[in-house]
Amino acid sequence: MGSTNTPATRHAADTVGVQQGSHVFEISGYSLHRSLLHGGCATSDAFSVGGYNWQIRVYPWGVFDLDYYRDYVGVFLDLCSDHRVTASFRFSLVDVTGSSPPHTMTKTREFGSGGRSCSGDWVFKKRSELEASPYLRNDRFTIECVVTIVEDEKSFVEEAPPSDITDHLGKLLQGKEGTDVIFEVQGEAFPAHKLVLAMRSPVFKAELYGAMREKDMSRIAINDMQPVVFEALLHFIYTDSLPAMDDLGRDDYRDIVSHLLVAADRYAMERLKIICENILCKNIDAKTVVTTLALADWHHCGRLNDACIRFIATLDTRGMDDMMASQGYVTLKTTCPLALVELLEKTSRLAKSKSSIHIGSLLVHAY
Repeated sequence: MGSTNTPATRHAADTVGVQQGSHVFEISGYSLHRSLLHGGCATSDAFSVGGYNWQIRVYPWGVFDLDYYRDYVGVFLDLCSDHRVTASFRFSLVDVTGSSPPHTMTKTREFGSGGRSCSGDWVFKKRSELEASPYLRNDRFTIECVVTIVEDEKSFVEEAPPSDITDHLGKLLQGKEGTDVIFEVQGEAFPAHKLVLAMRSPVFKAELYGAMREKDMSRIAINDMQPVVFEALLHFIYTDSLPAMDDLGRDDYRDIVSHLLVAADRYAMERLKIICENILCKNIDAKTVVTTLALADWHHCGRLNDACIRFIATLDTRGMDDMMASQGYVTLKTTCPLALVELLEKTSRLAKSKSSIHIGSLLVHAY
């Protein structure tokens, strides 16, 4: 089947950000269309609108080999560029004599989204109607396609960078400008800002601004927390992240995180508590599991408690020996043997048959 491509006529629209162009595609030798199989198409030359390349596809004998579709002429617009763009397009069957109004179809689609690069109409015009209409003259018909591209608003607006408020708050803590309270922690001084502390912790808010606050709150002594832990707590309050601890060994890292979980619970900082709980869940071993379990029980950390129970249930003989030799196990056995029995009973319910022998022996040693 022959076809003629008339170059696209482009014109500027009145609206800023709107680009429009048209392309005329003449399908000649229509009587030869029966030689095309269902799904065979005539394709126009590529034309450009808005900096994107497009093509028109016409299916004179139907898009699919189905009774319904084979009776219709299908037309589609293809985006040939590897981009994503939203465009409105209008297909028109043109009566070259001007005696009949154009037969039109208009759609708006996002091209290039989800692998979709074309859009159109499977049933643009019934073939029997086309053959009886003035649109088909001298064994040819003409389709005009008008493409209108409206620029997405986001292409005119620069994407805002990520929030850097925590960076500024971190610098505020480091610079110590405007501090109005000093925490004395085992001989070390930590200046801070009351408003920031009150914003991040309801406990600090009550201590600093509540009805029960002391008259002079410019200096506050904290004697039951390590300076390194309080420093990490302040860092999280200002930056919403933990400080870098890459230089610490696994035991020291776990120890600081454990104490930080205690501090988070004390100052009602739930996000920090969950972060610490997650870290400890990933750092359980036989020598510390009992201590970690006691920590989880004392501070109501259900997930950490379950993780410890499941870890103990999977220990082999050597792992059980390491656990029983740990200071946490010895302390628990001495100070609260009933709690140890309860622990081992919970573990035995989860243990596999091969592990139950080891746990059963532990029940004897618990007394």
